[in-house]
Amino acid sequence: MSQTITVKVKLLPTKEQASILREMSQTYLSTINTLVSEMVAEKKSTKKSSKDISASLPSAVKNQAIKDAKSVFKKAKKSKFTTVPVLKKPVCIWNNQNYSFDFTHISMPIMIDGKVTKTPIRALLVDKDNRNFALLKHKLGTLRITQKANKWIAQISVTIPTMEGTGVKVMGVDLGLKVPAVAVTDDEKVRFFGNGRQNKYMKRKFRSERKALGKKKKVNAIRSSKDKEQRWMKDQDHKVSRAIVNFAKDNKISVIRLEQLANIRQTARTSRKNEKNLHTWSFYRL
Repeated sequence: MSQTITVKVKLLPTKEQASILREMSQTYLSTINTLVSEMVAEKKSTKKSSKDISASLPSAVKNQAIKDAKSVFKKAKKSKFTTVPVLKKPVCIWNNQNYSFDFTHISMPIMIDGKVTKTPIRALLVDKDNRNFALLKHKLGTLRITQKANKWIAQISVTIPTMEGTGVKVMGVDLGLKVPAVAVTDDEKVRFFGNGRQNKYMKRKFRSERKALGKKKKVNAIRSSKDKEQRWMKDQDHKVSRAIVNFAKDNKISVIRLEQLANIRQTARTSRKNEKNLHTWSFYRL
């Protein structure tokens, strides 16, 4: 038995590397959408190989694009083509045979002056005592690179062997804002916890309340509002944590693996309007 999780690593590309990654991500996206539209028009899966794709991408990346396009086509076919997904967020993906990670740089083939060149891109250094350091020693899967505002994030899928034969069941938990917590057991049972939309509304309500109090210069009332908000947040974390533990007990889970919290505010995927919530929510307390 094994479990696949995603480890996020912050990339620090040079201006030239960032420009190349941006262009490759757009090309990768348009390649997939073009292939999907062709398959939908013909109502059958493509037989094209990387040699048939004229896009300025390494052959390994072209093959990954074909694979992703086929996956999108299958979803469209399953819905009898009533809905055909169109990818909008630029991304670029390499399979595990075409990149390497030495904990300081991620090296992958990129296009430089029209030629494929394996290039190291600086990654955020990982402390050797950090959980991510241990996780990345396991079998690495696909590498997915995306840009969030001015930040570049590498998402590496990692396959972790579970404690087979020991009777020990493992569950992984990821944290976020839109969905406060997501748990996945080693037999692929998934459960979502908390209400991100409600949390966002309450945080906005408390901020609005303090802004009004600030105009009236009611310092004590502002302090009381902050305390009330902290008590409410703590209560939400308590309810989510209790629900996670109950879910673990119901599924006879012995080990809960929580995602690495170091640099979570830099690597968490969120929109600009959620940034205030991102920097005021206590992930560590949960």
